[in-house]
Amino acid sequence: MVHGVSQDRRFFSAQVGEFSEHYRLILIDLPGHGLSARAPGPYGLEEFASAIDGVARITASAPFHFWGTHIGAAAGLLLAARHPELFSSLVLEAPVYPGRPLPAVANIIARVATAAREGGMAAAREIWWNDSEWFSVMRSRPRECRSAEQRRIIEDFQGGPWLDQRLTMPIASIDDALAVCKVPTLIMNGEHDLNDFLAVAAQLAAILPNCQRAIVGEAGGFPLWEFPDRVNPIVRGFLRAH
Repeated sequence: MVHGVSQDRRFFSAQVGEFSEHYRLILIDLPGHGLSARAPGPYGLEEFASAIDGVARITASAPFHFWGTHIGAAAGLLLAARHPELFSSLVLEAPVYPGRPLPAVANIIARVATAAREGGMAAAREIWWNDSEWFSVMRSRPRECRSAEQRRIIEDFQGGPWLDQRLTMPIASIDDALAVCKVPTLIMNGEHDLNDFLAVAAQLAAILPNCQRAIVGEAGGFPLWEFPDRVNPIVRGFLRAH
């Protein structure tokens, strides 16, 4: 289980109790996040994929199921394109497409990174929470979608990936590898997800030979956090099938 930027292993708090009854769970804090906040950068997708690979090879029995969100999902996808034998399945929530730009996402990240370096982390966190459309459902339905708990996770984020300006490793195209990657894949998006992420999901579904999609009604950028009672049964059924 792998979180996205500004989050940590607590992102899967509504999944741990249910899925730990039938699976051994490995929750990873990506470099620059959570208990790995002091791990050195740079903090790019290649670096994240390498970190996941290292942890998985030490702690997991391959093949294993992988569940990731946003950049965590993208890092898992990048790893699966190169080492499909490691994976039983992929569950990807609103994944980024490795190596392809997301204009709306890049814009907000650039603003937040500038704010973190010039105005401090408090200013950066406010922009991240208030201006990022992937949090819009949490903001509009705070009690139901646990917005206070999500804010606490963001407040604990020390900002390494925003503050570090070193060049990250370039990402080579994985299009050809994905076209022959037969790992069963479930891609989930919220009904109100950003168009950027919905477009990526459609692109990946058209390329991956063994892929299915799920749209979670009323959800935004993070269905597994916002509506775990709807997401968990979908994922449970998918895992049982594979």
